[in-house]
Amino acid sequence: MTPDRDASTDLPRTWTRSTYSGAEGGDCLEAAVDPNRVHLRDSKDTTRPGPAVGHRAWTAFLGFVAAEPRD
Repeated sequence: MTPDRDASTDLPRTWTRSTYSGAEGGDCLEAAVDPNRVHLRDSKDTTRPGPAVGHRAWTAFLGFVAAEPRD
């Protein structure tokens, strides 16, 4: 992936998305990690700024999602 610019801060960020995302790429949350936060955005509208969370909160969220039973 190439670096992208976040409209809210104008800092270059490398955005990644889950390997579970659909082939069209429109059904996913994208994340960009920097030293202080994890920035999030909707892959359907990458120009819209999203929230940023601390690393501990992001790690807790990923642990929760990984522990959920899958159908």
